[in-house]
Amino acid sequence: MESPAPVRILTVCTGNICRSPVAERLLQAGLDQVLPGGFEVRSAGTRALVGDPVQPLSADIIRTFGGTAEGFAARQLSAKILRNVDLVLTMTSGHRGEVLQLDASLLKRTFTIREFARMLDVLEEREGQAPQGAGLNGERLAANTKLWRKLPARAASVRHLALAPDAADNDVVDPYRRSADYYRQMEDELAPAIISVLRFARLNAPS
Repeated sequence: MESPAPVRILTVCTGNICRSPVAERLLQAGLDQVLPGGFEVRSAGTRALVGDPVQPLSADIIRTFGGTAEGFAARQLSAKILRNVDLVLTMTSGHRGEVLQLDASLLKRTFTIREFARMLDVLEEREGQAPQGAGLNGERLAANTKLWRKLPARAASVRHLALAPDAADNDVVDPYRRSADYYRQMEDELAPAIISVLRFARLNAPS
């Protein structure tokens, strides 16, 4: 019997060495705890510093929250990378536009990560916990994939209830070649969004 495909999530920033690797590694670490083998999180950059490792201060943030920055190499975003992705989470609205220039079919599956997190918070408030009984692990994986492939449409349906007070609140600051204060700001903007995604996954994991 063929193993169910994991939910494929792609995080996107500019250089793929500061913001999107933090999102990638922390989402992967957290989702592995929710459902091992259920998710595959990768990242890419719209103007990637191809082959570079995670920036040291971003690597520190990853380790602080229990992830690993080891073995990372920046990748250039491409149409090939976007193929078969279930969900794209970008660091800014501008990155979302660049994703859609490469693949317009992803319109309803691409969000800024902060916007998507707010949508999940609204869904959680409106619908509550909705775990699905699925029995065996293979059935759990299949049920999880089915849930997450329907999730972008569910999230978009409450977008009007999750609007940011300011458009800038959808974006995560770029700390590249800037002081440690900007890395702390990045962490402050990114960490709550990651926590919201992980909480939603945990509350809705098939049992």
